[in-house]
Formats: sequence, structure tokens, C-alpha cells
Amino acid sequence: MARVVAPKVAERIAIHRASLQNEADRHQASLLPDANAIEALVDAAFWASLRREEGYAPKISLAYLPPLEEVEPMIFERPLPLESGALARLAPAVERPGIHLGVGPDLMVWGATRTIPPFCFVVEVVSPGLLVLKHRPRYESRKFVNLAVLESDQIKIVDEGASLMPDCPALVSSLLGFDAPQSMSGVANVLVQIAVSMRKHGRGGALLVVPGESDAWRASIVQPIAYAVNPAFTPLADLIAAEAIAEHRHEWLESLAHAVDAVAGLTAVDGATILTDRYELLAFGAKIRRKQNGTPVDRLLVTEPIEGGVAERMAPGQLGGTRHMSAAQFVTDQRDALALVASQDGHFTIFAWSPCDDMVHAHRVETLLL
Repeated sequence: MARVVAPKVAERIAIHRASLQNEADRHQASLLPDANAIEALVDAAFWASLRREEGYAPKISLAYLPPLEEVEPMIFERPLPLESGALARLAPAVERPGIHLGVGPDLMVWGATRTIPPFCFVVEVVSPGLLVLKHRPRYESRKFVNLAVLESDQIKIVDEGASLMPDCPALVSSLLGFDAPQSMSGVANVLVQIAVSMRKHGRGGALLVVPGESDAWRASIVQPIAYAVNPAFTPLADLIAAEAIAEHRHEWLESLAHAVDAVAGLTAVDGATILTDRYELLAFGAKIRRKQNGTPVDRLLVTEPIEGGVAERMAPGQLGGTRHMSAAQFVTDQRDALALVASQDGHFTIFAWSPCDDMVHAHRVETLLL
């Protein structure tokens, strides 16, 4: 499996490297691994994931980079070999989020770091037999850009060309790593953070993103709303508006992360959370209904942004349960809205209206959120 995926990921990295504009970015890209290094990282991580250390399955993150001073490295006096046994034994010390084992060009584990530069290549062990190959985007984000997902004997290569599909939502393009903004303040990037947090709480949930200048969405919601918010709750919106004048960038990012997690946490309540495209919280626990004289949704288009993926037309009930069916109905009735649905099993779907196909398009994006 490692031998199959390595050349494809190396080719993708080469394309990213060629697209870089300035000298600093090209310097970072020069630290990226070739196919042989990728194969070694994936092979070691995969076999480590299947081992047990004192009964626990290892969870590790391998970052390919030398111990640069800028990443404030913790350097081992004696580097460790890149092999499954050594990684499994070390896993309990580095399993917390944000800690990466550093692997240098000599394919030795030199130590650990919490800071990695843009475009640094990472192999993460999520669970036994489940690996994510990814890199950090150039802009500030809590979310890495995924290149491939390996699960048991399945290989899913992320299809970056999915962003070129007609009517592709900005949120999906952002997850694919194509917007690369100078800041995080675009709605797509804030929604990326919310999507990651929704998936992380593991309870499932639904988020409806509606135009801030219109109340048309109310026609698709059962009234009264159990947890309506009046006036609109605006801490997330206020933080975004204050980005340009924030004196301490780190503190601003930390506050934004807390605000994002607060909104995502509300989606765990039964019903849908409603947020405007200006980041104003309007309600949670809302029940969706078909609007008066609305057309019941009977078919939708389903795609997954991976190589070899095929668009399918199916009934909403084939995609998921009540959340999926109600989200599809909401977007059918409110075509300028988005619906984000997280399942308890880890699946994540973005529903958007497609004028080209004249139906709801369901984008399965869990591969991008791991």
C-alpha cells in the first residue's frame, strides 16, 4: 500500500511546490519528501498503528522536517530508527493533539515539536490501519490540507480537481486547500473550523448557514423554535470584525477557536443550529420542515472528492437518516443556504443547491476532515 500511494502523493507535492510564488515558500517546499521517503514514513506508521503498547493502540503524527530552530524542537540525544516498534513504544508520550514526531531526511526520528512550517508533510495515525497524509496550508488554520487517506487496504487520493466542478461551494474548495487566503476571516475558512469541531464532538449534528439579510429561512423551520436567540449572538462575528485591529495575533486566534467550538458544540443538541453568513448565531435545536407549497426532495446528487469517485443520483434516505433528509429538504426550499451534517459514525456531508444540475448536491467530505 505504501509503495502504491507514495508516487502519487509525491507527484501532488511536486505540483504544489511548482505553484509557490516567493523564495520563502520555495525554501519550505524544498523540505518536502520524495516518493522513497513517503513510502518509508507510511510503511512505518501503518505497521506501528497495528501494534499495542500496554494494551493501547498507538496514535502518532510524523512530520518530515529537520530540527529547525524555528520549530523549537525537543531533540533526542540519540535519534531513533523509523520502525514500528520504536514508534509504538514512544506513542504514549506524543499522542496528544498538536505534538509531532520529527523525521529528518536521514529517516531517523530526531525528537518532537508542536510547531511545523507551512507545507510540512505529515503522516498521522488516526486509529489502527487508518492513516492520513497531509500538509499544513500556507495560511493560519487549525485544519491541515489532506492529500490521501489510507484505511486497511483502501487508498483514497484527494481529487483537487473537485474544486473546479460547476457550483462547487467555497467551503469544499477551502477544504481542498485551494483558496489559501491571507487570513482566516473568509466565511469558508471559519466554516472549515466549525466542520472539524462538529465532527470531533462525535454526537452528530446539523448546521444551517443562511443569508444574514433575509428571514426567508423561517418558512422552512417549525415555529416556535425551542432555542431561538434574540438578539442574535455575535461573539464569533465580533471576533472576525476585529481581526484587522487585533494587537496580539495568537490571542485572537485562540479566542476564535473557542468561539468556533462553542458554535459547533450547539450542533450536538437535537435539531439544527442556524448561523448567518455573517457568523451571527440565530438559533439551535431547530426543527426543519418543508415550506408551504414546497416540493418534496426525492433525488439528490452525491459526490466524494477523491480520485476515481463517481457522481451518483440517489434518494436522500440512501445517504443517511433524518438529519440528511431534512438538510436536503431545507436546501431544496432555501437555495441560497448551506447545510452541514455530521454523523455519529464520522461521515460529514455538505448540502448545497446546484443550479447546473437543478438539484441538491451532497458533497461527502469526511476524507478532507480527518
